[in-house]
Amino acid sequence: MKRYILTIVSAGALAFSSCSVLNPNVTEPVFIANPNAASSWVTGLKRQLALTMNQVVVSTELVSDNYFNNRTLSSKVFDIPQIDYFDVDVNNLQIQVHRLRTMSEYGLSKVLPADPNSTAADSAEVYFSGAFAHLLSGELFVGLPGSNLGPVLKPAEHFRLALDMLDRALALQPDADEKKAYTLLKARTYYALGDAANAAKFAQDATSSTTLLRQVKYDGVNGVSNDMQTYLFSSTNNEFAPLPRLDFLDPKYFHTGLAASDQKPVTIVKAEEAWLILAETQLSGGNISLGRNTLKQLLQVVANRPFTMVDDKKETRNGGNRNDYPLTAVKVRFSAEDTLRSNYVLDRKAGNVKVYTVSGTMVTANDLDAAVTEDQLLYILYRLRQEIFMAEGRRMTDLGIKFPVSQTEQQNNPNVTAAYVKAQIPAFIPLQRGMDDFTYDKAAGVVVMKYDMNAVLVKNKHAKEIFPFIN
Repeated sequence: MKRYILTIVSAGALAFSSCSVLNPNVTEPVFIANPNAASSWVTGLKRQLALTMNQVVVSTELVSDNYFNNRTLSSKVFDIPQIDYFDVDVNNLQIQVHRLRTMSEYGLSKVLPADPNSTAADSAEVYFSGAFAHLLSGELFVGLPGSNLGPVLKPAEHFRLALDMLDRALALQPDADEKKAYTLLKARTYYALGDAANAAKFAQDATSSTTLLRQVKYDGVNGVSNDMQTYLFSSTNNEFAPLPRLDFLDPKYFHTGLAASDQKPVTIVKAEEAWLILAETQLSGGNISLGRNTLKQLLQVVANRPFTMVDDKKETRNGGNRNDYPLTAVKVRFSAEDTLRSNYVLDRKAGNVKVYTVSGTMVTANDLDAAVTEDQLLYILYRLRQEIFMAEGRRMTDLGIKFPVSQTEQQNNPNVTAAYVKAQIPAFIPLQRGMDDFTYDKAAGVVVMKYDMNAVLVKNKHAKEIFPFIN
């Protein structure tokens, strides 16, 4: 735990009267005895959450069909998708999730009990951090130890631990908006468990706020920069490129002025998810009309989210791995069988482009009215999930893909068996970079996706890895 103490100290989270914030001799007893220990630990947890989400967003967006690595930074194989337990990026992701959980546990067992000035809000934040670590453990991994060198817990076990910690956080949290965020996280956790009744119950509770938003903050000057922002916008070379049919949603993160002083936050909880969960419970239960109406309500929530106009003329998709990315406003087909669609690929040289800082979508009420079957509406729902959660690290889970336990953990933890060192990649997932592939007929002005993965998901809706309310 000493490394976490030093991390918080070096981040400037402490204000000791007797020593510098950069004092490397701050030991655990000294830290815990400080009257500001609890609030300082909460600050450190928020910093660790930012580090964790950096790893989550970058890694999972590459694995998914949202983005591909168009240059050399970050993983070179997640796009395939190839996910090996010995891959350093797999280990790095596990490390960051573990650190968030471990820091929460230490805060609960050591820091909070020793600080008479700790508040209920401090305790709630520490419980929330632990809950979120367990939620990520269950969503992103085939299994993960729930303690240092402990037994590997299956996703459902992590989800139950997350629910317990969220209940404790809810009981302590005085802030109404934070309580709503915890409530929606409970709905998300029950969603992952496939518990439609409880998912709907807590999602319904969360619909009381159409503007609900919980974000992870970044600070490029004094703390942690948003790595995804670097890859999407701030880097001189365009490191990551979106699948062309998602071009209109890129970049979600950008800077004006100096990049270091303008680091955009990453959303981890937002109101839109409540309607998405509700609609999926309704559609999976055969209530097509109610599900359609819920999705129409969702469109209004999205429409009320802010957007800004951004100068993105420097975006030339010049990473180098693909040189055929369309740079003008061409037509798009989601697959070879699809009709031509407009306004999905932007001409960034023509002027400032609209950037959706929270949520955006091209789905319309007319699209929903035209969908008359359960499968057609499920297709739109998963398209909405993809567009609304763009660049937030959620799509990989919808695709049914999970990371293995890392080799480093396996070599040091005798509880890790061979069953946990193999990634979960459903049989319906195209390999050889197929999810990110497209063809561009420059003369005709048409770009065609090789696969419409939302159609693939619906076609395979009975696969055990996806559609939690069906399987």
